[in-house]
Amino acid sequence: MRTIVIAVFLCWASAAAAQIKKPAARPTAKAKSAVRSQTASRKSTVRRPRRVASGPWRAPNYADSTEGDNPAGDDPTIRAAAIDALGRYNGTLVVVDPHSGRILTLVNQKVAFKAGFQPCSTIKIVVGLAALCEGIVERTTPLSITRRLRMDMTAALARSDNPYFAKLGKLLGFDRVSYYARLLGLGEKSGFGIEGEQSGTLPAEEPKHGGVGMMSSFGEGISLTPLQLAAALSAMANGGTLYYLQYPRSQEEVANFTPKVKRQLDVQSWITEVKPGMMAAVEYGTAKKAYYDPNEPILGKTGTCTDRATPTHLGWFGSFNDVEKNRLVVVVLLTGGNRVNGPAAAAVAGDLYRRLSTQSYFARSPGDLVASVTGGVQ
Repeated sequence: MRTIVIAVFLCWASAAAAQIKKPAARPTAKAKSAVRSQTASRKSTVRRPRRVASGPWRAPNYADSTEGDNPAGDDPTIRAAAIDALGRYNGTLVVVDPHSGRILTLVNQKVAFKAGFQPCSTIKIVVGLAALCEGIVERTTPLSITRRLRMDMTAALARSDNPYFAKLGKLLGFDRVSYYARLLGLGEKSGFGIEGEQSGTLPAEEPKHGGVGMMSSFGEGISLTPLQLAAALSAMANGGTLYYLQYPRSQEEVANFTPKVKRQLDVQSWITEVKPGMMAAVEYGTAKKAYYDPNEPILGKTGTCTDRATPTHLGWFGSFNDVEKNRLVVVVLLTGGNRVNGPAAAAVAGDLYRRLSTQSYFARSPGDLVASVTGGVQ
């Protein structure tokens, strides 16, 4: 009996081993086709999640920003560089000669001439200048931000520190912040005879949302146009002359261009104290994407926030370069969603400066530039 059981077991084990070693039959082409058909059928019944735009913004990140522009009086070299630098972004780019107030190019004119946008952190330039003029602080005065943090104006501008400028705003008060904003041209038209330009707005009283602190750190309640920021920065770049911005619309107007002064600002010594913070912003702060050459330094200020009235996410960068010849003021405003911010706007401006530098624009004499401009825009 024992012999029979062992024999049966060995027979079963041998059969099992043979079954394991036997290779599986490969599926035929017909079988593969059937599997694919079943898989596709299952996929078609599964509902894919719908893509939803991140955040509440409705403006697109990308658009053709040159549509509808009339560039007949633009500097052709600067306009070409500006269009290439702005690329696919939905926004506007303004370039101004700070020593005359002439707009050298304006990409996306329909946006630049609108009623304006919240200035975000670019308002900190105005608040910083006001605090220096009023003797609230000096550039190197450490201001207590928290129990453990103290910061001076240079570092605060470089890092765009909100609590620092909110505190300055409260120390200045609403009336003095408003006074210096108007002095630099906010709340009024910046241009002379520019058809379609609007004046932006300054609030008549402290904004309900955050008061003068939010007004001084984020520009709450203020509507700023790219032309206004360009005019204010031109005054800082040239030492205190606020020019009317003029936008020639033909080569004849370019040839007959005459600068027009709006007012002289007695703030030159305090402008000098604001500049280190604007330079630091580009060298190591929020605007470092604009940096490209230590021999052609850029001074600027970024701004990032959401304009709740639209709602549109904004990316600002206002700047001027510190070069011996052909100094420029460049203002970039990007509008869109989560891909838009101040550092992105700084990168656009830096690309513009870099493109012009590679063409030796900042080494040319004024006579060479006039000859190139009167050659017309292609």
